[in-house]
Amino acid sequence: MNMVDFNSQFHLSMDWDWWFEFLKGMVKPLAALAVVLIAVILSFMQNLGLEKEMVYSIFRAFLQLSIIGFVLQFIFNQGNSGWIILAYLFMVLVAGYTAGQRAKHVPRGKYVAGVSILAGTALTMFVLVVLNVFPFHSEIHYPVAGMMVGNAMTVTGVTMKRLRDDIKIQLNLVETALALGATPSQATQEQVKRALVIALSPVLDNAKTVGLISLPGAMTGLIMGGASPLEAIQLQIVVMNMLVGASTVSSIMSTYLCWPAFFTKAYQLETKVFSSD
Repeated sequence: MNMVDFNSQFHLSMDWDWWFEFLKGMVKPLAALAVVLIAVILSFMQNLGLEKEMVYSIFRAFLQLSIIGFVLQFIFNQGNSGWIILAYLFMVLVAGYTAGQRAKHVPRGKYVAGVSILAGTALTMFVLVVLNVFPFHSEIHYPVAGMMVGNAMTVTGVTMKRLRDDIKIQLNLVETALALGATPSQATQEQVKRALVIALSPVLDNAKTVGLISLPGAMTGLIMGGASPLEAIQLQIVVMNMLVGASTVSSIMSTYLCWPAFFTKAYQLETKVFSSD
């Protein structure tokens, strides 16, 4: 047997060993479907009609997580920062689309949400790297970016929707302020403040109660992976800090980007934006 044949058989053996370990590891997730079965049975007994949606949701989660697991494995094996950036931009793209769907009555809502999420998460990650809180390494940056993008997506979508709805409710008040010479930022100051407070409150409430009511996912995952509770706490503190920072920057940025769609160049309200329900 020559060296080429030996290497081929070695890599083939490694591939089979990898698949065996992967399938072996999936036994517990499959066993956990038992609790989903209980939920489906209860839904049927209570005539909730959620059985198909429960099964579909779990199947979709199973499929998505499996795919992202292979993607992460590929990215980690490459050790190339280009793949990290590409995956991050894909997350931002999906998050911007999702947040824009929530604020569907905001013109160019998907663009506004995407740019806001990109600005908030990129700035936060840049600061963390500069301060050497996180080294520039794929195995850390991808999950960290995912947590920030997910939170920024929720906060940005709520901010945009709430701002538009509040201006619509208080349309006469805003128009009066504009007629008296106020700028769009001055005329909508209270609406912007209310939208930001409502959107950011869940993030701040979570920070205030973390560790008292529930253990966050990052901390739980580290402990289950064998890390000491003290190490897990240190990372979780960093995570909470970055979530607050990224969410705040993204939500505030979205309010500034919404103004051109809400007002004309003559500082008048775009009535068509607020005519639909």
